[in-house]
Parts: sequence; C-alpha cells; structure tokens
Amino acid sequence: MMKEKMRIVIKAGSSTLAFPQGGCDLRKMSRLVNAISKLKADGHEIVFVSSGAVASGYKLLGYQQRPRTLVAKQAAAAIGQSVLMQTYSTLFAEHNLTIAQILLTRSDFSDRERYHHAFQTLSLLLAKNIIPVINENDTVSVAELTFGDNDMLGALVAGLVHADFYIILTDTNGLYDKDPRKHPDAKRISSLPAITEEIEQLAGGASRLGTGGMRSKLLAAKTALALGVPSFIGQMESDDDLRHIVHGAGNGTYIGFSRENRQPGFLPKNKQWIALHSPVHGRISVDDGAAEALLAKQRSLLAAGIKEVAGSFAAGDVIEVYHNDRLIGRGVSRLAASDLGALLASAAADGKRGSTVIHRDQWIPALAVAAVNHA
Repeated sequence: MMKEKMRIVIKAGSSTLAFPQGGCDLRKMSRLVNAISKLKADGHEIVFVSSGAVASGYKLLGYQQRPRTLVAKQAAAAIGQSVLMQTYSTLFAEHNLTIAQILLTRSDFSDRERYHHAFQTLSLLLAKNIIPVINENDTVSVAELTFGDNDMLGALVAGLVHADFYIILTDTNGLYDKDPRKHPDAKRISSLPAITEEIEQLAGGASRLGTGGMRSKLLAAKTALALGVPSFIGQMESDDDLRHIVHGAGNGTYIGFSRENRQPGFLPKNKQWIALHSPVHGRISVDDGAAEALLAKQRSLLAAGIKEVAGSFAAGDVIEVYHNDRLIGRGVSRLAASDLGALLASAAADGKRGSTVIHRDQWIPALAVAAVNHA
C-alpha cells in the first residue's frame, strides 16, 4: 500500500470552484474544503494549488464572460484572488485550519535564490501544520498568465516539495480512449504507467472557465512523474472523494500510481532547478574522456577534458555541455567563461587543468533534462 501519511499536492481548476457563468460557487468550495480537511484529519500534509481567480473576479469587474485581453484578466485576477482567499480562510477556519497565501511567477522559479526561499517557506508552513494555498501571481505576470497554467504550476510545486502524490481535480472523470462527447462507446482509462506521445494525442482543448484542458493535465502529470511524483486526474463529487482518490478508488485516471511500496525517484531540488528553471548562459565542448566520466562514471567534469568554450557566463551560471556536437547535459560552472578560456589557452596553466568545472552534484544528463523539460 502507499504509505499512510503522505505529502499531497492538490490542484483545483476553475470549473471545480466557480459557477459556469463565473463567480465563486460557495457550495463547490465548501465541499472541496471539507474534503481537504478530512485528509488533514487523516494526518496527510496538504499543499493546495487553486485556480479560479480570474473566473471569480471577472463578473465583479463588469464582464459577462471570461475576458480575453491580458490587462482585463489581470484586473479580474486582482479582484478574484482576494475573494477566493477570504472565502477559503472562512471555510478552513470552520475546521480549525489555517491557510497561507503564496503567489508565484515563473521568475520565482528561474531565480535560484527565490526558488530556494520558496522551498524553505513551504517547508516551514507544512511543518507548522498550515495549508499553503498557491496560485500564479496573475496580476504581475508579463506573459499570458502562464506557467502555461496551474496544472503545470502544481506539478512543479509537487516536485519542489517532494510530494508523494499529485491530485489534479477537473470537471471530467479522467482520460478516455476517444472523445466521449462524440463516441458513446468511449472507455475511461483507469490507470497509466506513464504518459506517451500516443496518450497525449487523446487529449482535447481547454475548458470553458480555465486555461487548461486534458492535454495540459497530461503534460503536468508527465512532468510530476519525471520528478518522482505519481498523479491522479479526475473528478471530486463528494467530500469523501479525496479519501477515495488517495486509496486508489478515485473517479478518474491514475498515472504512475502504485498501491505497492515504492521508492520515489525524486530529482533533488538543486537538479530540478538546473533541469527545469535555470537560464542557460553558455556552452562548452568536451573530449571523449570527459564525456565518459560524466555519463558512464558519474564523475565531475575537470578542466582537462574541455575542448572549447562559447558564450559569456559567470561562475555559478548554468551551461550546456556538448560532445561531438551532441548535447549531453547541463550543469553549474564553477569558473567564468573568461577564466576557463584563459586556463585552456595558457600552457602555463597545466597545473590547474585538474580543477573541477562542473561538480557531479550540480550536473544533470541530457536524457534527464528532456524527461522533465517540456514544461
């Protein structure tokens, strides 16, 4: 069986929280809070990723349907986010539970220090038995309110906090082998060991209230699984349904979920940042021996194995590593491009060619990068 006490990330989409015509649906929100409170009573740690800010705010802004322009969405989110949090605070207080609002943007993940502080904050809140309620900071996002959507945000958070399980709640009960709206004989897929390209092709478009559809949920589940976290995509219709989902009897599709004991393949936090979030500032090419040391022997990269340096990067920047014009991975350089170039060019620097340029603890192979870096 899955272990009794888990760290669970739950993502609720706009359709799970709001009326079809917009605005907070207190009945839906109360049911969800009751369900989360039952998991807390069972001893689980919960991180709650909540959509619904735009859907909750646009009618108060005077719109009759979800706005399309960025500025209108941002204004609607500014109104709706406060409405959501006030409602959540009141509902969770009825169960003697405290919540904490966390608004994130892509830059909070790409900046290494802010990424680390986000992890520390979430860890402390969980240790104090407080439920973090996370949403994208839509009012200041310069791109289209996007991680692409909160499905992916939830997956990245699940990886960051080393969750045991990621639950994506939506208005459909999982993935079907064909579109059930067009094919009465469509069959629901109850479980998948992984997400393949063929499986991705089964997904459709976005929902009416939100930005994400089934495809975005599958990509989020694929990312979470690459980070060591199994997922569930499906419906919640009663306040006991989250318990059913956790015990393997949910109304939806499980991805990478096993009732047996498992050893999660967590990607360490610093390597998640290298693979998913860090900007790449330059590249180096290495010889056969260095490539073998990195890929086959899991050793650090030494300066002696470097053939060429390209780009302008500082010590501590992430760079890509190539061998015979093929990307083999990326890592954090301990030397600036100028210092490394000077070292390689100077015959007098032979004694320093044993210096470590990328430590193995700050290195991630290209295959691992590809497995998670489709966000």
